[in-house]
Formats: sequence, structure tokens, C-alpha cells
Amino acid sequence: MRAMRPGEGFDVERLREPAEAVAAYLAAVRPMPPGIERVALADAFGRVLAQDAVAEAFYPADARSTMDGFAVRSTDGTALRRIAGTIRMGAAPPGPVHVGEAMRIPTGGVLPPGADAVVPLENVRDDGESIAVDAAPAAGDSFTPRGDDMRPGDRIVGAGCRIAAPELSVLATLGIVDVPVFVRPRIAVVSTGDELVDAAEHPGTGQVRDSNRWAIAGSLLAMGCTVVHLPRAVDEEDAIAARIADGLAGADAVVLTGGSSVGARDHVPAAIARLGAPGIVVHGLKVKPGKPTVLAAIGARPVLGLPGNPTSALMILEAVAAPIVRALTGERHAAVRRIATVAAAPFGGRPGWTWYVPAAVGADGARPLVLRSSHTSLLARAGGYVVVGPESSRIESGAAVTVLGFGGR
Repeated sequence: MRAMRPGEGFDVERLREPAEAVAAYLAAVRPMPPGIERVALADAFGRVLAQDAVAEAFYPADARSTMDGFAVRSTDGTALRRIAGTIRMGAAPPGPVHVGEAMRIPTGGVLPPGADAVVPLENVRDDGESIAVDAAPAAGDSFTPRGDDMRPGDRIVGAGCRIAAPELSVLATLGIVDVPVFVRPRIAVVSTGDELVDAAEHPGTGQVRDSNRWAIAGSLLAMGCTVVHLPRAVDEEDAIAARIADGLAGADAVVLTGGSSVGARDHVPAAIARLGAPGIVVHGLKVKPGKPTVLAAIGARPVLGLPGNPTSALMILEAVAAPIVRALTGERHAAVRRIATVAAAPFGGRPGWTWYVPAAVGADGARPLVLRSSHTSLLARAGGYVVVGPESSRIESGAAVTVLGFGGR
């Protein structure tokens, strides 16, 4: 796809829906993680697993009691049972349980041979030498069978899973302390615009602090990337092309904000187009906010041109471009925070378009916030966003609605 020349404008009828655009992009570019490395278990939290974690044995290795009580044979019914010994935690049982016997067992203790049930302490009358039970136990009562959790060959955690606390527990249980993970992709972030100054500077007339790069960086960090901040680029094609080239020389992808539309000062599409194939795959989306989005690549390295307005830039990265970033991280199924609630007021859109509407969430449900793409504070005040369309252009008050959260929250 060629870059549009300034003044041409978007052919709205040819704009793609976000899902269609991303699918076309991933089919054309096929971005991949930069490699695999091994990290210590202590450093694996938040990383993306690169190989399946497969059980090589039975877990638990032995049947284990789930209660403090007595290990017994269920076939003894309600008969008086002699206390034949005590099972210690972390040790094998002292012997089998014979007919008419019971053995003291703690929660987590290994069930002795011959026993097929555990009677909890509260259901036992214990005189120190024997026990009596009011009701006959059933086989299988109050213990976990061998292999009830995991069995040899079970795929417990799949490659592409982001490692959180539950996955750390599994890896430790399986003895995987040298964890194979995908190398974090390096993403270069470039802000474009003559009006931008550093966050530490005081803006003059017509100037604004460069906030977009920090929002984009935070989102990328939450997705598991390493962020490389490059100097700003002025609104000139040569300067923007040079920044993109710098980013590609030291990173796995480049994300730009600003200059992605079709105005006279929007040079990002032309700068990308001159750097190599495949170049621009998608320019313009049937969305609000964020219509002037660029999805491109030089070789297999993504180059994403986000709008310059703060709300548009972050919203497009989170709601549209995230699958491209996840392809680089190796994560297959990202866990997006979702709040199921009701619409406390109507959410409006546009027929045939996808609108990402920032929403405040309260006790009465979700309310749309007035969409102002240029407002930096809008998404910080939102509890997330609601997707309206493309099938329906309106969500009525009282209807079920899902609020999607922003990464890192």
C-alpha cells in the first residue's frame, strides 16, 4: 500500500475495521519474538514461557490426607479401631494399616498402605489407645489420590503464557528452576512534532509537554517489552525517516506518535514508505478515536504510527495494536482486565464503525466520558473503555456492558 500524499485525505469507504486490519497485517508481516533465553525461577515472574511445562511424574507422588485425623480401612465400618502408630509430616508411614487398626495422620501426611479413608478428628472419639467412629467412612474420604493434581505427560503451562504467581508455583513443583522464556522485545519509541518539549521543560506558547511517549512506554512495559526512548523528531520527512532508521538499528520494532494523518505536516507515512518493504500495510482505520493509524513494517520489524492526540495514541496501542506487540513478546493469550456491568447511560457510536469510548465505573454501572482525543487526563480518569460497534452503533442504558481495562492497572 502506498503512502497517501498530503491533501489526498482518507477514502472512508476503503478503511478497514480494526480486527480485519490487524489480521491482514499479521498475515503480511508475521512478527516473531527475538529469541529464547533462560532465567532463574526468581526472575521468571512476568516473563513469557517459551516452552511447555510438562509434568514428568505423579503429583502428589503419594496419596495425602486433606484433614487432621486417622487413616483407616473403610471396610472396618464402625468397629473399634486400635491406634497402631503416628504418621509424621515429611516422612513415610511407619507401616501399613491392618484390619481393625487406625493411624494418626496430619493434613498432608502420606496415606499408609491398607488405608483407603481418613476420618477427621472431629468425627472420632479417641481414648489414646483406640478410636470409635459414629458413622462408617467411605472409601476415598478426606484424602487426595496419587497423581490427582498432575500426571506424567500432562501439559500444565503452555508456551506463550505470561508467568504469574500460579505459574511460578507449578514451575517450582515441577523442578523447573532454569526457566525458558522469550527474550523481551526492544521497542523504540519516537515522538514527532515541532510543538513538543520535554516533560521537565516549561512549555511556551503553542508548545506542549511530550506526554505521549510516557503513556506508550508504560503500555509497552505492561505488555512485557523493553522500551528504548529515542529523541523527538521534528515535522520533517528526513528527520522522521532518520529516527525510524535509528530505531530499527537497535530495536525489534518502532512506535511513533504524531504525524500519521494526511495533513501537510504529517510525514510519518512518507518517511516509512521510503525505508523499505513491505512498508505500509494499513493506513487509516474505521475507528474513533485513532482513524489516522499506520501499521507498517520494514522487513519483519513492525513500525507502528499512532495518532498524535494523547487519547488516540494510547487507545489505539491498547485496543488495536496490542496483538502485534504480543506477537513480538510471544504471549498468546493476554489477560485483559474486564469489568462486567451495566450501562448507567447510553453509549453512542457511528453505524459501521468501531468506537472506543472511555468509561467511568461506579456503583450504578459504566458511564461514557466525553471523548476528547486531545485531553491527556481523559484515560487517567476512566476506569477503562467500552467497545461500541461495528454491528451496533448504540448501547442503551441498562444494557449489559463490558469495560476493558488498560494495561498495567
